[in-house]
Amino acid sequence: MIAWRLTVSDQNNEHWLSPTGRLVFILALLLSVFQLWQPIVGFFPPGAVPFEAVFGLLPATYFRPVHLCWILMIGFLIYPLSKQAHHRGWRTLDMLAIAGLMWASYRVVQFDYQGLNHLLYGLSWPDYIAGLLLLGTTLEMARRAVGAVMMVVGLTFILYAAFGNYLPDVLATRGFTFERIVRFQVFTGAGLFGAPLGIAAGAVFSFVLFGAFLQVTGAGQFLINLSFAAAGRYRGGPAKASVIASAAMGSISGSAIANTVTTGSLTIPMMKQLGYKSEEAAGIEAAASTGGQIMPPIMGAGAFVMAEFTKTPYGDIVWMSLLPALLYFTSVLLYVHIMAAKGGFTGMKNPAGAWRVLRDGLHFLLPLALITVLLLNNYSPVLVGVSGCAAVVLASLLRRHTRVGLAEIADALHNGARMAVPISVACAVAGIVVGTIGQTGIGLQFTESVVGMSNGQLWLALILVALAALVLGMGLPATAAYIVLAVMTAPALQELGLALITAHMIIFWLSQTSNVTPPIALAAFAGAGIAGAAPTRAAVEAFKLASGLFVIPLMMAFSPLLLTPERDWLDVLPAAGLTLSMVLGIAMAVEGYLFVQLRWYLVVLSALSVVLMLWPSMVSRSVGVALCLSVVAANYLSSRKAAVQ
Repeated sequence: MIAWRLTVSDQNNEHWLSPTGRLVFILALLLSVFQLWQPIVGFFPPGAVPFEAVFGLLPATYFRPVHLCWILMIGFLIYPLSKQAHHRGWRTLDMLAIAGLMWASYRVVQFDYQGLNHLLYGLSWPDYIAGLLLLGTTLEMARRAVGAVMMVVGLTFILYAAFGNYLPDVLATRGFTFERIVRFQVFTGAGLFGAPLGIAAGAVFSFVLFGAFLQVTGAGQFLINLSFAAAGRYRGGPAKASVIASAAMGSISGSAIANTVTTGSLTIPMMKQLGYKSEEAAGIEAAASTGGQIMPPIMGAGAFVMAEFTKTPYGDIVWMSLLPALLYFTSVLLYVHIMAAKGGFTGMKNPAGAWRVLRDGLHFLLPLALITVLLLNNYSPVLVGVSGCAAVVLASLLRRHTRVGLAEIADALHNGARMAVPISVACAVAGIVVGTIGQTGIGLQFTESVVGMSNGQLWLALILVALAALVLGMGLPATAAYIVLAVMTAPALQELGLALITAHMIIFWLSQTSNVTPPIALAAFAGAGIAGAAPTRAAVEAFKLASGLFVIPLMMAFSPLLLTPERDWLDVLPAAGLTLSMVLGIAMAVEGYLFVQLRWYLVVLSALSVVLMLWPSMVSRSVGVALCLSVVAANYLSSRKAAVQ
């Protein structure tokens, strides 16, 4: 019998080794229960819930501050200022920060938003100090949980709002007093507690919990085992299984880096044992894990933000993303196959049979099917995530070898809340950035700058956006980078002729590229750590394998690749075929190999075919596709001749 459920008893015991560990466990457990209760209580009519003022459905004005306060309290406990236990002075500062945070959050919840005094005379001193405390603790937690760059970005935008009047004309804006900045950022719904935090506290949190339940029940391990059973016996099997498993697990983990570490700890050693170089194994895992963030039905957190920004039903975004995501993973699999063919690698010996794996874990497909159907029918993502959590637990009870008890459920609730800390904090800081852009009006100036620098050329504007995505992504999580880029650059792309959803989809894809693009490619670096490879070499391999992250958004802009309401499959499939031909041409030009080694002139013709397919002309693209297929045919014939000889 396959052991589906990971052993969590040792991990659970760690929660109770110290008072801080016990406090974190209890706070995280209660936060997850609170988050699950909020969408459930919305079904009850007013007055049906006892003590409704406390246990009823909270409006966003109260729910978001409560969520952030809870998240920050847990954050200060699990990300201490000093990791050395004997530094009691630092721990005291953390506890004082928590006390100040609770007081400040209470002031925000009790604030009279309907009154006029704060508009006429400004904030009272207690409210002003409370606002400063919330901004400061959020930025500090961003430094600890996400990285110093995240904190610097948020602080830079706050300082820009205060001192923008001292900058040159192209960047200048009206300078605001710190009181007005705090009032706008904390005591309105447009800054710290704006849409990014609302999405993180709602849909994203529920799906992070869903991922935690998949892990403790063994459903996540089932998906990995099924991938190995399906692809393990073929040439380069572990690498191909890694790609498939990452497609299934990537969006569940919510992070390309977390996915690389989770699945890579299993797949990278197997790839190295098969014959892949260390940097190749790390690059394959990083490229595949990054693609998990764009794979429906549960895409990364940025997809929920996109649905809110564009007012597009999430189910529609899932349909639009399906074909491009399949193209991306096809491109990664193509590179993996070529690398295996060049190296003469074989498949796994005696992999587990697909039927055996499926037989023992078939019931875990039920919750995945449920959330897919609900999302495609445009049910609320928050309710879908909550339904998924319940469905996974119920599905685990159907078979004796996967049944979970209260200990595993509590562990999932605890792990989900802990995983949500960096996501919610990053979205809160992104809200500060969005609020500053709205308060200062810099977004309009940036749009004009992008349009001016591109000279009205869409392709040049896309290059500028891609460069901005790389720079931002070196220090920001993909979701935060998407939020900033969407607010700053989406209007420029729209002005150059792209539809709203197309512009956002392109930005969303480009926001993922920093995970695999040198010089700082965090997912590739994580894979390199597991593989024992040089980080830079691993990043180069990941960049090559993930070239679809650049090609596919380009084709979104210059071909009907997205299945929007205005397009049907007859429009989209030819564009998909063209994109696949481009990916094939690039792979042959880069690797110099397909069935056998390509002659030098075929490599040149492959590169030429890609250039022809890039040009937005029917004749040029037709010639490019024909040229690419001719190279494939010539190489296939060469392989047949070599086999005969």
